[in-house]
Amino acid sequence: MMRIAFFILYLISFLPMRVIHKIARVIGFLAYYLAKRRRKIGEINLALCFPEKTPQERTRILKQHFFHMAAMLLEFGVGWYSSDKRLYEQADYINKHYLDEAIASGRKVILLYPHFCALEMGVAKINQDVPLISIYSHQKNKTMDEQILKGRHRYNNVFLLGRTDGLLTIIRAIKKRDMVFLYLPDQDFGEKDSVFVPFFNIQTATTDGLSRIAKLTNALVVPVVPNRLPNGRFEVTFYPAWENFPSEDHIEDTKRMNAFIEDRIRELPEQYYWLHKRFKTRPNGEKSFY
Repeated sequence: MMRIAFFILYLISFLPMRVIHKIARVIGFLAYYLAKRRRKIGEINLALCFPEKTPQERTRILKQHFFHMAAMLLEFGVGWYSSDKRLYEQADYINKHYLDEAIASGRKVILLYPHFCALEMGVAKINQDVPLISIYSHQKNKTMDEQILKGRHRYNNVFLLGRTDGLLTIIRAIKKRDMVFLYLPDQDFGEKDSVFVPFFNIQTATTDGLSRIAKLTNALVVPVVPNRLPNGRFEVTFYPAWENFPSEDHIEDTKRMNAFIEDRIRELPEQYYWLHKRFKTRPNGEKSFY
């Protein structure tokens, strides 16, 4: 069954991106009504993060989000099977000079890359220009896992660490290799190695890895956000390297990270990954939101 799905993605990859996104709108529409459990998670997350919005406004965001999630899944096929040229030309850089300047400084560089739905297409462009270290969570399905890993290694300039690898393994990899560390720390990884800091005014279990890794490697942090545009193209926007980061307070650093991500979510609310139980781990035995 999985191989059939891959073959369908292969066929879809030949279509223009606008057509792929039209297919994604149909799939997203159906998934919104059929994937009830995931829809409920999204409804809870949006209600927690945007209490000022009406239920109708949040529903609109969530329906759009299901389109963006469907588009991301179809774009896996584009990333796996399309030409390098197509992938590179499908996205435009915005302010890439911030990354170039950070690399030219001679210091290690961490790309803070939050979970927006165009992340695969963003990486497909970045990785053609920049060798990357990143973290990979192995999939339960072996066939799926093999295909994703093959896609991740497409350009032969990526070094993947396992989700369960410890901090020291990450530090050694960054110090040893002349590569940029692509870091996606904005999910709930449990209470271990996390601190509770505000995220949309909710005390949220958040890994403090960005602060700790930056301190131990003397790395510059350059945020980057991918954006799927209505015309079928993509933008990959870089932000200035953070000054005075890390500080002497890893909790304040983690607050700063969450505040930055929150600001970007407010700009692209439909494209953030709302179907993850971001607030699953609660402090002091508080009742679960889910």
